[in-house]
Amino acid sequence: MGKIRFSISVDKKLLEEFDGKIKNYGGDNRSKVIAELINKYIVEKKSIEGEYITGAISIVYNHHQRLIGEKLTDIQHSFHDIIVSSQHIHLNHDICFEIIVVKGKARKIDKLYLRLKQVKGVLNSYITIAASES
Repeated sequence: MGKIRFSISVDKKLLEEFDGKIKNYGGDNRSKVIAELINKYIVEKKSIEGEYITGAISIVYNHHQRLIGEKLTDIQHSFHDIIVSSQHIHLNHDICFEIIVVKGKARKIDKLYLRLKQVKGVLNSYITIAASES
């Protein structure tokens, strides 16, 4: 399998933190870790292409962002049929963490995930596939 070289642009502080984490966990090769992250993303997306999945959507956001709570809640109400439960956690005065357990058609869950992560003020978002039924 051949390799290809490409470049990306990232925030300097993010790259410094990334390099620090690689070093702290015995990683010595930025390219290898990025390749692993790309592979993980591809596997996750392949899982989502299955018919039915169960999983969790996690979002971290700044609750001071104008109307973010209402926007996130409105989006979730539009997808009530695939949301099993949600939990809201206050990490500190400014930042909230929400976990949304989902079960249903993979494409609809992915649509919910994409809508949530695009809301202004969302700092991080993740989807974890717990089970897949094909």
